[in-house]
Amino acid sequence: MTRFQFSIAARDGKARTGTISMLRGEIRTPAFMPVGTAATVKAMKVEDVRNTGADIILGNTYHLMLRPGAERVARLGGLHKFMGWDRPILTDSGGYQVMSLSDLRKITEEGVSFRSHLDGSRHMLTPERSMEIQRLLGSDIVMAFDECPRADQPRDVIAQSMEMSMRWAKRSRDGFDSGAEHAARSALFGIQQGALDEELRGISAQKLTEIGFDGYAIGGLAVGEGQEAMFATLDFAPGQLPDDRPRYLMGVGKPDDLVGAVERGVDMFDCVLPSRSGRNGQAFTWNGPLNIRNARFAEDTDPLDDRCSCPTCGKYSRAYLHHLVRAGEILGAMLMTEHNLSFYQQLMQGMRDAIVQGRFAAFAAGFRRDYNSGK
Repeated sequence: MTRFQFSIAARDGKARTGTISMLRGEIRTPAFMPVGTAATVKAMKVEDVRNTGADIILGNTYHLMLRPGAERVARLGGLHKFMGWDRPILTDSGGYQVMSLSDLRKITEEGVSFRSHLDGSRHMLTPERSMEIQRLLGSDIVMAFDECPRADQPRDVIAQSMEMSMRWAKRSRDGFDSGAEHAARSALFGIQQGALDEELRGISAQKLTEIGFDGYAIGGLAVGEGQEAMFATLDFAPGQLPDDRPRYLMGVGKPDDLVGAVERGVDMFDCVLPSRSGRNGQAFTWNGPLNIRNARFAEDTDPLDDRCSCPTCGKYSRAYLHHLVRAGEILGAMLMTEHNLSFYQQLMQGMRDAIVQGRFAAFAAGFRRDYNSGK
């Protein structure tokens, strides 16, 4: 197996399907990566995450550096051994969480100083430290350290932030390359910024391409701008990035977001939505989302989704899941999460198959018709 290789097997319009080959296994694209924030996909055992069809999961640099600590994870043999997952792991850089979770943060050219949301302790996260943490974790796909400004800020603020993120991208590249043994078996992705601005994103893409990365992420979307604005940006942003490298849309999204983004040339996704929604009683189905807490499900003997092949739908009724979730039983969160993650992987497989068969437009139209029918 090679360190990192991306091959495109088929195209249908802008949509692509292919394979990322890495030392720890192959990742089928378009790929959805379940989020394992604190070295666990919440309410799931890793073997059950794999059984949903996931080829890769995501870990959070920010959370793991604070608890249990990257150095401790390294002493315990790395993140894969620590959590019992033997396939690829992508780690984010920590930048987004620092911006969104920590109090009293201060951004300078050097990096970001902040107080932990857990205990108020002081920390400094720089591109170099982010690379070191991800190396200690043993990440397979490392993300460059960047700043993610809100899309509603003035253009000059977004431009300055993007330019600094590009300087941080070069420092991330240098920091990653300095970790000889880890760099020889892992990959580094750069992150395009520029909010909703086509010109700024074009500049960002050019600078990232000049530095050179194994893959390219589209950052700074799904941060409150709405689906219409996100899709308008995705009409141009993926095409600004190298065609022969994976394109990763960070933090997205709802099932209809995924279909629309694949339609526009995106290959990789991650989002807490299927697991978080499951714990809160929301199930995603081919006929749209449903809230299992609703009284109408109290005596409903149907499965969550009769088109779903997951163990939850194969064995348990809506009535039972309604009872578990209403009663606050842990099993309710487990079964709902298993279903949602399975549904997301079935959706990705459906898109991969449709692209190979040259019928992606029909698949997308049928999906939207059915998904919106329940609303």
